[in-house]
Amino acid sequence: MARVGGRNLAVSWIAGVICAAVVAGLAWFALPMLPVMAEFFGEGIRSMAP
Repeated sequence: MARVGGRNLAVSWIAGVICAAVVAGLAWFALPMLPVMAEFFGEGIRSMAP
């Protein structure tokens, strides 16, 4: 990202770390659903194949 006048580098780093932590937290909460989704899509693919 290009440097824009008036932006503080420390604040942008803190905001980036917080955003990364939020994304990591959402991924952590989504992990238990992974086997369920794999089974769902697997059944859908098996039902389409002859």
